[in-house]
Amino acid sequence: MAATNLPFGLAEIEAAAARIEGAVLRTPTVPSRALSDRFDARLYLKLENLQHTGAYKERGALNKLLLLNDEERARGVIAASAGNHAQAVAYHARRLGVPAVIVMPAPTPIVKVSQTESHGAEVVLHGESFDEAYAEARRLSEARGLAFVHPFDDYAVMAGQGTVALELLADAPDIDLLVVPIGGGGLVAGMAVAARTLRPDIEIIGVEASLYPAMYGRFAGKPGLPCAGDTIAEGIAVKAPGKLTADIIEALVSDIVLAPERDIESAISLLVGSEKVVAEGAGAAGLAALIGDPERYRGRTIGLVVSGGNIDTHLLANVLLRDLARSGRMARLRIELQDRPGALVAVMQLFSACQVNVVEVLHQRVYTDLPAKDAAVEVECEARDPEQISRLVAALAASGYRVRPVAID
Repeated sequence: MAATNLPFGLAEIEAAAARIEGAVLRTPTVPSRALSDRFDARLYLKLENLQHTGAYKERGALNKLLLLNDEERARGVIAASAGNHAQAVAYHARRLGVPAVIVMPAPTPIVKVSQTESHGAEVVLHGESFDEAYAEARRLSEARGLAFVHPFDDYAVMAGQGTVALELLADAPDIDLLVVPIGGGGLVAGMAVAARTLRPDIEIIGVEASLYPAMYGRFAGKPGLPCAGDTIAEGIAVKAPGKLTADIIEALVSDIVLAPERDIESAISLLVGSEKVVAEGAGAAGLAALIGDPERYRGRTIGLVVSGGNIDTHLLANVLLRDLARSGRMARLRIELQDRPGALVAVMQLFSACQVNVVEVLHQRVYTDLPAKDAAVEVECEARDPEQISRLVAALAASGYRVRPVAID
């Protein structure tokens, strides 16, 4: 594979870098000692979650806006998005004095609608899905004469996204593998053109959420794979891969792998715990690939793109708690006991003796199949490590209590 006979090249990406300089953050490339030790590799994180709107999308959107002529800018632009692309187009359009219309699906959370409107864009709510919103944006583009800013299937947008690779390889020239999230493919396509031109021997692996294997299906010769489900990586939940991006990906990307939801959740938690980095699901997809197949990456020098950090705080809290439960540091124990004064106190004394912290207690007398004189208590608790929980369970059993951990998937 070589970066030849492509519709755009390194020159366009370098021009995009000069064009957007000063208006888009040159995000840091951070070596991660903790992750490097964990995976027996050398890992660098490219922190695109630190952009003003929280994701790399600003690069491509701004490059596209700056390439419009005066007449196009005066008429305005339109985009379809419920996420990071909407924020990027709205923010930079306002900076440049360009009227912007963003079409979002009607169920889009009000906070995202408000954020987009706060950047000065006109928001049109239409349809129940992105596909319906996209079709309406295309219709309005024709009807109102607005320039359409595609989230990925546009060479100017791809060139803007390719600036991520320029910065990453300048900061860490020893990288021999890039692991990049894939939705529509704009980021990985742009980065692949830059990276494979500068370093023809570099390997590039794209990562999709298992629930949305659109580009994987085309890449692997398995078109028509189902793309559906409520993924935590909604930023890469794309049902139809880009047509322009797919050609570049097939030419330059070494492989596409799929990350299951559990690994994406674990990656989000691992980034918070080891690097104090907040990533959205799509932004953590690259690390999820390493979690799913660590042997493949052992000994490599890897650039991971943390592509965005726009995750709902309540969802982030749930992810962190679920990861604690899966790691065994948090547990929910169902304990059967006689329903009489002092029974619950006696149980709590065992928790105290084992130094296990009680988070929540549910004392159930009615909705249970136990005898009427008995009760079920579910105790959510946390400890330093799984062994501390195990010692508590053994102590409860030794004291005559029937105890059963409540499993988490």
